[in-house]
Amino acid sequence: MKTIDAINFAGKRALVRVDFNVPLDKKTLAIADDTRISAAMPTIHKILNDGGAVILMSHLGRPIKKLKEDGTIDIEKYTLKNILNRVSDFTGKPVKFAPDCIGAEATQMASELQPGEVLLLENLRFYKEEEKGDAGFAKKLSTYADVYVNDAFGTAHRAHTSIAVIAQFFPQAKCIGYVMAKEIANAEKLMNNAKRPFTAIIGGAKVSDKLLILENLINTVDNIIIGGGMAYTFLKSMGYEIGSSLCEDDRLELCQQLIKKAKIKGVKLLLPADSVVADAFSNDANHKVCNNKLIEKGWMGLDIGPISTQEFSVIIKQSQTILWNGPMGVFEMSNYEKGTKGVANAVVEATQNGAFSLIGGGDSAAAVAQFGCQKHVSYVSTGGGALLEYFEGKELPGIKAIND
Repeated sequence: MKTIDAINFAGKRALVRVDFNVPLDKKTLAIADDTRISAAMPTIHKILNDGGAVILMSHLGRPIKKLKEDGTIDIEKYTLKNILNRVSDFTGKPVKFAPDCIGAEATQMASELQPGEVLLLENLRFYKEEEKGDAGFAKKLSTYADVYVNDAFGTAHRAHTSIAVIAQFFPQAKCIGYVMAKEIANAEKLMNNAKRPFTAIIGGAKVSDKLLILENLINTVDNIIIGGGMAYTFLKSMGYEIGSSLCEDDRLELCQQLIKKAKIKGVKLLLPADSVVADAFSNDANHKVCNNKLIEKGWMGLDIGPISTQEFSVIIKQSQTILWNGPMGVFEMSNYEKGTKGVANAVVEATQNGAFSLIGGGDSAAAVAQFGCQKHVSYVSTGGGALLEYFEGKELPGIKAIND
């Protein structure tokens, strides 16, 4: 695959698809986590240092699917102008802003861009054509630049215009940036060159969201640790009483099949022995530790308990390769964070002892950030869904577009 190092950008304008879909404070619209912006800087600086100009394009949120009551787009909430100053800070120079991603003004600003300058286009998803993979929309965007660089791994699994369609207009001048290259290299290391024991920690709410990766991992890993809401579907499939805990009844048979397949393959599949249960989905609810074989009616599991945390931590600390995707509980609430925090600390300790640890984006990345662990693990992915699909063996549209 052609990477950014293969191109000299001197005198060229580069259209760079970045993933600046960063979380914003709901009230102030201030950036809550700028990891994705800082991650893109090596790619941007490479182009600028070569003597090129950079045109950045990204989406932010889902503005068309979350219209205001009057049916119009909430420009104030979803404009990329909200992140402009932070991009300028990281870039080390004022970044120009095009108030639209297409049209006469954007075209003129792009054409007048000089070597060493950076232009940020307005939110691509202000146009429905972006998510529809529209070739006409792609062609308009392509006129701005000489080279196309895809550095948005977090959206590489989407067949959107700026990810999967636009590359065809740059048949000899397309490549991936450093974020994409690093994500792929770390994923390949995990799947093809993993040192043993290899442990996968899979959490989150639903079995259905992690079905394919679980099936794939059973063929790859030594241990699978299951936590989060999805654990209760597994527990119910084994005949346990789970009270009011989250459960996908239509996935019970599937859970039984996965447990059986893991046993046949010699993979140790660990389920939590205890939980922190509550009588309501609230940090202020009554809560207690409960054995998972019998959770009373009216009580729901919101975190793994201390026995589970200890058992999981022992396995993790013995591992040489670790993949973590999905929290162990509702870590956003202080009363249900201990399980996820305990697992995070175990991953850090294993990493310090020489293990390779990859945190699979999304809520897992948010958790390690919350607990101050992100600098103490091997790699934190910027793409949750994209990474999962990559591990599932799917060909990501964003990667295919560069390879074609």
